[in-house]
Amino acid sequence: MEMHDYLKFAASFVFVLSLMGGLSYILKRFNFGHAGMMSPSKKRLKIVEILPLDGRRKAILIQRDNTQHLVILGASGETVIEKNIEPPKDTAIE
Repeated sequence: MEMHDYLKFAASFVFVLSLMGGLSYILKRFNFGHAGMMSPSKKRLKIVEILPLDGRRKAILIQRDNTQHLVILGASGETVIEKNIEPPKDTAIE
């Protein structure tokens, strides 16, 4: 094979990877594949904040409607730390 063939292959490879990346970005941007085509205003559940505690555990603040729950996720499972937390007025779901 000549150098021209290698360059043609490399250019084609980069082009295909960029097409795959662009499609992935579009799917994430418009939320395809996650809960159908729900608009952001109809979502009831969201992750407010994630805080890594160490290499194996994370503290996650989850909000459903106007109630928040604090959960610790680890390698051995999950633990609910606090339930029914009232969110501050400025972080309520719009």
